[in-house]
Amino acid sequence: MIVALLYLILAGAYLLVIPLAVLFYLKQRWYVASSIERLLMYFLVFFFFPGLLVLSPFLNFRPQRRQVQV
Repeated sequence: MIVALLYLILAGAYLLVIPLAVLFYLKQRWYVASSIERLLMYFLVFFFFPGLLVLSPFLNFRPQRRQVQV
């Protein structure tokens, strides 16, 4: 039973918790990252790709539409 619980916790961390942290990190640092930091970002996206696919339909980090004053 303990082994099954451990697998469940690790799967939850791999598919939900860490990719959520990666997404918020990418949102904060995408436009100001150095080249080494950008390499780390690409690695994190590659490594946690299944979790990012699970979360991507629910999160929208696109820029907000601009309000044009006339």
